[in-house]
Amino acid sequence: MPLRTFTPEQANAALAVVRPLVERLVGYRADQLAVEARGAELAAHVGGNGGGLDPAAPAALVAAGEAAEEGLRETLERLDELGVVVKDLDAGLVDFPSERDGRTVLLCWQLGEDSVAWWHDLDTGFAGRQPL
Repeated sequence: MPLRTFTPEQANAALAVVRPLVERLVGYRADQLAVEARGAELAAHVGGNGGGLDPAAPAALVAAGEAAEEGLRETLERLDELGVVVKDLDAGLVDFPSERDGRTVLLCWQLGEDSVAWWHDLDTGFAGRQPL
């Protein structure tokens, strides 16, 4: 399926839907990292003597991990359906495919920015961002 392309105006209009999705994405990713860290703590505790471990803790941790993964999957799918390319789960960095001077480029937006105000070539990434 060909990539949907956005004009800067369309990308900015899409932020009304994209911004809350990216906020959720970053939250689910933070949850996932917290679960991983807690899992490492539990593993170390069990590797010691395991004493005082709440028997419900491992099951709760698994459930929290599954919820975070499901939230990530659903949110990534929704962004993909919209034509938005996720670049960094932790930072909430996404790109909107676009055309500039007859070539495909990416309009770049990161959570916390007011608008889509940057673009870069396909091969330069975030470091190559230029103002629109």
